[in-house]
Amino acid sequence: MTPVLETRGLSKSFGAVTAAADLNVRIADGEVVGVIGANGAGKTTFINMVTGYLRPSAGEIRLHGDDITGLPPRRVVRRGVRRSFQVSQLFGELTALENMLIAVSMLGNEGLTWLKPLATERFVREATGQLERFAIAEHVHAAVATLPQGVRKLLDIAMSTVGAAKLLLLDEPTSGVAVDEKLGLMNTVMGAVRAHGAACLFVEHDMEVVERYAPRVIAFYDGRILADGPAAAVLADAEVRKHVIGAELHRRGLRERC
Repeated sequence: MTPVLETRGLSKSFGAVTAAADLNVRIADGEVVGVIGANGAGKTTFINMVTGYLRPSAGEIRLHGDDITGLPPRRVVRRGVRRSFQVSQLFGELTALENMLIAVSMLGNEGLTWLKPLATERFVREATGQLERFAIAEHVHAAVATLPQGVRKLLDIAMSTVGAAKLLLLDEPTSGVAVDEKLGLMNTVMGAVRAHGAACLFVEHDMEVVERYAPRVIAFYDGRILADGPAAAVLADAEVRKHVIGAELHRRGLRERC
């Protein structure tokens, strides 16, 4: 079966600095994959190349078999690849609903034009439904700048999943979120992702979150893939423990996956 995403020999250099080298990744439809690695390991560089924010120095990117290498972000989005950023990309002075209306208009089938009103009955219905799916509808009329970090993260991810997404790339979805709120946030996100049916690749530094939500893990180190496989095997790998997560994986007594 053709994977939703396949990269072949994907590399990126900035002058004499190699940020990513020979990245070969295959993601199946509906698969959930965790990505781990220290800062500067190449994780975000990989996401930026897949989503068109960086042009690869070498290699190719295929989406359901179609070559999308070097396409600009707008065209990649139209192909069904969506992403969230480590720092939420939101309009702080607008309400949660107004932010979502922009996403519904831009990522819907018609596209955004300056002459098209945003607050149509259909757009409001779609935007409100998306807020409900991510359990943040109670904040519909609140200015984004006043919302807690966890709610802003959920709103950012909710906006990125509007429309016919085939692949969702989340760059550190729990960064800046209080420790006791991380699992609740990921429960909501993964529930929405499963309901949507899209494949999901998420970058995460909290190994307990990775262990709980990622059946498969890809570990990056020094711009290369150090390990790729079932979560338990990768997290127990000697090289991964040495270079990525340390000698001991601390747990909160997690007993089951969501």
